[in-house]
Order: sequence, then C-alpha cells, then structure tokens
Amino acid sequence: MQTPKLFTLHFSLLILLVVVGAFMAVLDTTVVDIIVPRLKGPLSTDMYGVQWVITAYMIAAAVGLLIVEWLIKKFGNKWIYIISVAVFTIASFLCGIANSLSFIIVARVIQGFAEAMIMVTAQAMLFGFFPPEKRGIAMGIFALGVAFAPAIGPTLGGYLTEWFSWRAVFFVNVPIGIVLVIFGSLLLPDRDERKEEKLNFISVAFLTVATVALLILLSKGQQYGWFNSPFIVYLGFITFFGTLFFIMSEYYSKESLFDYTLFKNPYYSLGILIYFVLLGFSMYQYFYLIPMFYEHIKGLSSIQTGLGVLGFGIWIGVFSMIAGALSDKFSPVPVLIVGAIIYLISSFLLFPSINYYTPFWEAVLKTMPFGIAMGLFFAPITVLVMNNSNGKIEQGIMTMDYVRFIGGSFGTAIATNNLVFYSNKEFDGMVSLQNYHITYDFVSALENFLGKAGVEIFRMLEEFMSANYGFKYVWLDAGFWGLVGSLFVFMLLLVKRRKNVS
Repeated sequence: MQTPKLFTLHFSLLILLVVVGAFMAVLDTTVVDIIVPRLKGPLSTDMYGVQWVITAYMIAAAVGLLIVEWLIKKFGNKWIYIISVAVFTIASFLCGIANSLSFIIVARVIQGFAEAMIMVTAQAMLFGFFPPEKRGIAMGIFALGVAFAPAIGPTLGGYLTEWFSWRAVFFVNVPIGIVLVIFGSLLLPDRDERKEEKLNFISVAFLTVATVALLILLSKGQQYGWFNSPFIVYLGFITFFGTLFFIMSEYYSKESLFDYTLFKNPYYSLGILIYFVLLGFSMYQYFYLIPMFYEHIKGLSSIQTGLGVLGFGIWIGVFSMIAGALSDKFSPVPVLIVGAIIYLISSFLLFPSINYYTPFWEAVLKTMPFGIAMGLFFAPITVLVMNNSNGKIEQGIMTMDYVRFIGGSFGTAIATNNLVFYSNKEFDGMVSLQNYHITYDFVSALENFLGKAGVEIFRMLEEFMSANYGFKYVWLDAGFWGLVGSLFVFMLLLVKRRKNVS
C-alpha cells in the first residue's frame, strides 16, 4: 500500500474529510445533552421519557460496534464510512422534524448505529494514511478533532437553541453530511482488501442482548431505585445470562467475534484496560460532572457552561498533537506516564477544591491540567493498542470503542449515584449539626414573613448546600477510579523492563 505524501493539499483534504465526519458524530453525542430538558413540551413527555433520546443513541452505537469490523472486511472502510455519514445525515434530518417521542427515538437509534460505523472507519482510514513512524501524529490529529466536539458541544447547543430552535441542533448536521458524502465519494481512496468472512451471529445476538440490558440498567438504575426494582433485577439477570451464553458461544465457535490471541500481548491487554477503567470509569465521570457543576451548582447558562468546558477542552486538542508527536519520537509509554501523573494531581488536589464559592475563572484554571492530562492520554493509548493489534486495526478500534461505551456507562451511573448519595449524606450531617431550637425559630420567622414559601426556600437552600459540599466527594470518587486506571499505566513500565531483560 503506497502512502501519499504527507500534508499536501490533497492529503490535507483527505484528513479533513475523515476528521470532520468523526467530529460531527461526536458533537451530536454532547450537543443533544443541552436540549433534552427542552424536548418535554414539543414531544409531550416527561424528563424520564426524553432521557431515552440519549439512551437509545448510546445503545445503538454500542451494538453497531459489534458488526462494524465484519462490514469493513466485506465492503471496505471508505464505503462503510460514506454510507454511514449519509445515514447519519438522514437520521439527523428526521430528528429535526420529529413531533413525537417514539419518532425521535427511532431516528436516534439509526443515528447512533451510524455513529459507531463513522468512528471506527474514520480512525482506521486516518491511521492507514500515515506511515508507521507517523501514526502518533495521525491519532493526535484525530483526537484534536474529536476533543473539540465535546468541548464546544454545550456552547453550540446552547447558542442554537437560544437563537433558533432545538431542531437546529440536528439540522446543522445536514449540509455538513451532504458535503462529506459528495467529496468523500470522489476523493477518499479505497485500498482495503475485501474478505469474505463469516460473522458469528449467535455471539452477536447474545452480546447485543447483554449490552442492551446492561446499558438500560445503568442509565435507568437511579430512576427505578436500582435493585429494589423488579425491572432492574430482570435486566441484571438478562445481562448475566446474555454474557454467559456469549462466552459459551465464543468458546465453542470456530468464528469468534473477538480475536482473543491479541490479549496475549501485554501492551494490548493493558491498553484496553486503561481505556476501560481510566477513560470509561473516571474521565467519563468528569465529562458528565463538570457541565453539571457549572449549570446546577454555579447556576451558569448553557453558553457560559460551554465556555467553562471549552476552558479545558482546548488543552485536550493542543496536547493531543504534542502527545502524538512525542509518541512517534520516543514511545507512547512515557507520554502516558506523564499524563497519568498530571491526571492524578488534578483529580486529588485540584478538583476537590472546586465548589460554589470558587470563582468561574479559578474553576476554569483548575480544570486545565485535566484537559492537558486527557490530551496526553488519547493519542498514545490509541497508538499503543493499534500498534500491538497484529495488523488487525479495525479489531483494535472496535474493542477500544466498545469498552469505552461500557466503561463510560458505568462511570456515568457511578457519578449519578454518588451525586445522590453524597448530597443526602451531607444533608443528614448538616441537619445533625443544627441547633433544633435556633433552626425552628429561624424557620418560623421565615414562615411568618414569607408564608410557606419561606419554609420552601430554607429547604431548597439546605439541599443546594448539601449538593455543593457533596460534590467534593463525587470529585474524589472519580479520582479513585483514575488511580485504579493509572495503575495499569504504570504497569506498562514493568512490561517494558521484562522485554528489555529478555
């Protein structure tokens, strides 16, 4: 396979066509979060109903990842990418014209499935455009594009919703998608060899059932009271038996869904574990918590929240490029070590000090090291996994993205549960410290002056302050999972020493 000359006009256009598609797909996962509360009226539903707009997308994307490698081998990266962008664009238009909850959920399912295809094919094509010694830069460019999507998502979503309509959040994808399909069909190279391989439909079916049940369990657990609800218990059983039958199918089948021989390589195994725990369980918590902190604790608007997120998102993009170049020059391992150290400092020293009383500019400054650490993480870990995937690039990307979805769902569920738990704990602690007689007299005076509204204001103030103080422990819990994930990063040093000795 002949590699094109780097950074000519034609080569730059190829990069742009691929990165913009991935950017559009990732942007839609974050920009929609802003409009969810505004969908209740137009779609005639409640908050729990519109949450399915996000849940359905996430489930479809996770399921799509299970068959994307097989589709790529059959039709090639280019055409799966082009068709997926076209499907994503059509689904975006359908979301924009939706007038019912069921209609937009179906459209989001189609959109999420296409997003999985776009992300894997875009990353695989970009990786293939560059020679082996420059693939760190390739993943740095990819991370640069993808990192800006969640950074500007809240700002863009807030702006479009405030000045136009929530429908504009979906319609904005349509012209971009049309341009990508036309120019991508004409310019993107089709170099992949076609292979007629069998797909283990039984394994796909069992893992699909287990994945769907698990993601619904994690996204709806807090709403239904976790395992106090029969519905959640049933989902737990379905997840368990779906996973069990999947393992049995993989064990006895000649055509397994995953290539388990790759896990014999310690770099590959540790890379997947780092992606699963550090990115999924920890970093996803921060991505979920930071906008929530700005909006619900600091009381900022959607646009201001977006600027706060952009404050660390910029550094993800900048340091992704630096990390990619350093990975090519030296190795991904030392870059990951430095990133892990900065991440732990940010998690245990900076985040716990951020609360309601922290000025906005100070909060932005304290989240910047987090952005730097994330920038030092994406490109090196991707290069580490893909360079050790024995040439099976799509398999490595599929596995990384799948564990990212599952780990991220766990991380979001943990953060949601912790917010409730620590807020309640701080509320109980606050009440236990109050002098009953002084509090009673104060609340009575408020009631005499403002009526029942005075009592309600006092209750809301207590709940707000308990949530504010509880955030400290929520930050720390996310940091704990970062510590667990960082242990796998430091284990890479031991692998390297053993190889050097041998």
